[in-house]
Amino acid sequence: MRVMVIGDRNTIREFCTFNTGTFKEEGVTRVGSDNWIMAYVHLAHDVRLGDHCVLANNATLAGHVHVGDWATIGGLSGVHQFVHIGAHAMIGFQGHVAQDVAPYMTVDGNPLSVRAVNLTGLRRRGFSNERLHPIREMHKLLFRSGMPLEQAVEAISALRGQGRDAAQQAEIDAQIDADITLMLDFIAQAKRGLVR
Repeated sequence: MRVMVIGDRNTIREFCTFNTGTFKEEGVTRVGSDNWIMAYVHLAHDVRLGDHCVLANNATLAGHVHVGDWATIGGLSGVHQFVHIGAHAMIGFQGHVAQDVAPYMTVDGNPLSVRAVNLTGLRRRGFSNERLHPIREMHKLLFRSGMPLEQAVEAISALRGQGRDAAQQAEIDAQIDADITLMLDFIAQAKRGLVR
């Protein structure tokens, strides 16, 4: 069976095209909830779109693309089949996305490259400076240090629990460790290589 599942409270503007799933995966194209999908957006078969995403005019997602929660895809961007876009990532205008985009990062240009942490988006979602610090460290390790990917992953793993021991820090510790885990899991599952 080939189906499409669309969540709640999505805004879907004019002339968008969404394709049903195929038999290669589960046969489902899935759109989460609370997304803003602008005019002429195309979602091909077996796309998985998370919650709270923004897809600007003419963004085109090929088959089997997975997009994490809170991601933003700029207008006239094209995303290659099987690419994964991490949660909280932002793709700039006319991005040609042929590799996986790490969570929390802003990418743009031709060729596409990581420019910075998506600080504006994260602050709008209530990320504190304390929580942003390890995300900035992950950015430096992955994209600015020149380390091989395996070495950067080891250094990111070492960020867990680092320098945070006060009892009142338990909640922020859990959030930070979840952010680090999200990044490490994303890298471990990357199939097309990371935009670096």
